[in-house]
Amino acid sequence: MRQKIVAGNWKMNCTIPDGIELIQDLIDTKQSTNNCQVVIAPPFMLLEKAGTLCKGKTMKIAAQNCAAWEKGAYTGEVSAAMIQSTGAEYVIIGHSERRSYFAESAEVLKSKVDITLNQSLLPIFCIGETLEEREEEEHFKVIKEQLEASLFHLSNKMIKKVVVAYEPVWAIGTGKTASTETAQEMHAYIRSLLTEKYNVETAESISILYGGSCKPGNAKELFSQKDIDGGLIGGASLTAQDFNAIINAI
Repeated sequence: MRQKIVAGNWKMNCTIPDGIELIQDLIDTKQSTNNCQVVIAPPFMLLEKAGTLCKGKTMKIAAQNCAAWEKGAYTGEVSAAMIQSTGAEYVIIGHSERRSYFAESAEVLKSKVDITLNQSLLPIFCIGETLEEREEEEHFKVIKEQLEASLFHLSNKMIKKVVVAYEPVWAIGTGKTASTETAQEMHAYIRSLLTEKYNVETAESISILYGGSCKPGNAKELFSQKDIDGGLIGGASLTAQDFNAIINAI
C-alpha cells in the first residue's frame, strides 16, 4: 500500500514564536492519521526547533528548499547536510515558486535531488504546468519533460524514495479551478510515466500528492481518487484547525 502523506508548506510565513505555537497546536491536537504521514515544512530558521519538538512524534519535518551544492562559498545557501542535522527528513524540491521566482532549471533541480538523496533525505519533487501551457494543451508534454529532466536518471531503488507532488500552477491564484477529475487525470498520467520508465510495482509504490489549493472543503473528494495519495498544502497548513481537517480527510 502506498504511503498517504499530507505535507504542509508554510512558505515565507511564521516568526519563531508563531511557528513554535503552531507546531505545539498540531502536536496537541488529536489527528486520525489512518496510515497518513504528516509532514510540516517551516522556514529554515525553525527547522532545528521543529525537529526538537517533533522528536519521538509521528509528525515529520521538511525543508522548503536546499542548495544545489554540498558545501562551500555559497553565501545564503543551506546545504542538505545542514538540513539533515536539524532532524528534518524531507526536502521540497522544484516548487513552482522556486522555478518561477528563482529561475531554477531542470539541471539545478536534478543536482538538488541527488544531493538530497545522498544525505538520506527524501525529496518531495514538485511538477506542474502553467496556465499558458494548459491553454496550449502542452500540459502532458510539460509534465513528462519535467520528470525526465530531473528524476528519470535515478535508479529503480532511488526513485522509490521520491515523493512526487503535482501542482496545477494555472489553478493557483488565477480564479480558475482544477476539478477533481482533472487532478486525477494528471496523477494517473504521472503514474503511467513512472510505469513506462520503471515498472508497475515501482510506480504503484510512489506517493503522488496534489498541490492545487487543497482545503478542508475539497480534501475528502480529492483524496478519494485512485491516484491521489495526499496533498502538499499551502495556506491551509498555517492553522492547526484547517490542517488537521485535511489530515482527517484521508
